[in-house]
Amino acid sequence: MRCPVDAYPLPAPLERKVTWVELFFDLVFVAAVSQVGTPLAVHYSFQEVGRYAFLLLVVWWAWHGYAVYATRFDTDDLVERGATLLQMLAVIFMAANAEDGLDSVSSAGFAAAYAVMRVILVARYLRAGRRPAARPLARLHAGGFGSAAAVWLASAITPVPWRYGCWALAIAIDLGTAQAARRHTLALPPHEGHLPERFGLFTLILLGEAIVAVMRGVQQQPLWSAAAAGTALSGVGLVCAVWWGYFETAAAASHRPVRTAADCRALETWTRAHLPLYLGIALLGVGVEHAVAAGGWQALHGEEAALVVLAIAAAAAALATLGTTRPSTADVQPV
Repeated sequence: MRCPVDAYPLPAPLERKVTWVELFFDLVFVAAVSQVGTPLAVHYSFQEVGRYAFLLLVVWWAWHGYAVYATRFDTDDLVERGATLLQMLAVIFMAANAEDGLDSVSSAGFAAAYAVMRVILVARYLRAGRRPAARPLARLHAGGFGSAAAVWLASAITPVPWRYGCWALAIAIDLGTAQAARRHTLALPPHEGHLPERFGLFTLILLGEAIVAVMRGVQQQPLWSAAAAGTALSGVGLVCAVWWGYFETAAAASHRPVRTAADCRALETWTRAHLPLYLGIALLGVGVEHAVAAGGWQALHGEEAALVVLAIAAAAAALATLGTTRPSTADVQPV
């Protein structure tokens, strides 16, 4: 275990590495991402994509909140480990309520579980705030995220359509809090190697889900035709191309030091570009699944084909954006 919370000065030490607890935490999100995408595999339509994009945003924001906290303040002591395990339990309940429509009772359970996870994150920020250097940022996050968590919790007992208004308000508070926290980034930056590594691991989760989707399409193919085989191979090739573009061409998982205001802006752009990338990867995987199961790309109808094109475009645009935030050669280091 690492030292207690007051035992080393801010920022976090240079040897900060991903812990086994963090990897275990990510494993729970594999289940959450899979559950959120289950209806999309059945109804590959723009209407279902809207639902999926919203829930994926919430799931990713839940993961993002922990990752950003951990890269600055997690000391891996017993209290922090216990809090992480409690957050994992909340994510399990989020996943268990993520399959039905946004107007369902399950969506209320999803919102309540998310609120509980954020309350635990607030408690962690309050603990980190005992350190004078961390106090302004920690209190800002605790106040903002705590307010949003209260709205999320209230939404669980609010009927539709007013529930949607609660969600919009809660997300606005969450995003507004993150925006307000930008002024502390230069004084208290996330670890330059740890945070990109965490994002890279979450990217691998989405890429793995896309590969699993292709596999499901292969399993659903009753007659293994040349067209179906070619579609499966091209689908895997597209997923591999995204992997190559992310880790090699854009070097999106390389070290990202924050030393100037320009570095802060680049980090913000880098962070935001991941959401359309993740949506593109997910849509691509499910699109390939449908195409393989149907016998080939030519079997996709208009809406499905349009979604595949949208997926590729979203992933390509996100990778291009990530490439613009790539650090200079002198700063790039392997994670």
